[in-house]
Amino acid sequence: MACSISSCAFLVSSDLFRPRMNKPNSLSWSSSMPQLNLSLNSRSNLSNSFPKQDFVVQAAWTRRSRGEPKKTGRKSWKQRTDMYLRPFLLNVYFSKRFIHAKVMHRGTSKVISVATTNAKDLRTTLPSLIDNNACRVVGKLIAERSKDADVYALAYEPRKDERIEGKLGIVLDTIKENGIIFVN
Repeated sequence: MACSISSCAFLVSSDLFRPRMNKPNSLSWSSSMPQLNLSLNSRSNLSNSFPKQDFVVQAAWTRRSRGEPKKTGRKSWKQRTDMYLRPFLLNVYFSKRFIHAKVMHRGTSKVISVATTNAKDLRTTLPSLIDNNACRVVGKLIAERSKDADVYALAYEPRKDERIEGKLGIVLDTIKENGIIFVN
């Protein structure tokens, strides 16, 4: 049954256009809070108006307030994001006989470049495999091989109680001199 505008009568109520008083006008957090009409004179009557209840505003529940233990084994924010902010990590190891250095991609654990004085060509050409000259050669090789792999920025994290001086300082300075940037 079709109804045209001229034949159908619409009943318009004034209730449709009346503003609703019980709904808040804003969406802020304060509009959702219950209204308490308190005056300065009603402080003494506060205990009478709320019998057997503590008048305390409770905060949002958190894990600690509920008594849940802290999740162990979960990595911190820095641990989770650091491998994306500083993806290439330099590892340097000094043994009694040799110097080893490698650059790894942290996300995939892929080795980008390696240099060691234990390599066949360096063992025969260097007079000493652990002196300062060997440190410079290893630093230069790491820098060249990293550039060949299109890696121009490295991160180095010293181990506990490790100082950047001596042979380690020579390796790092040589890498910097050959055009590699160190990111903190």
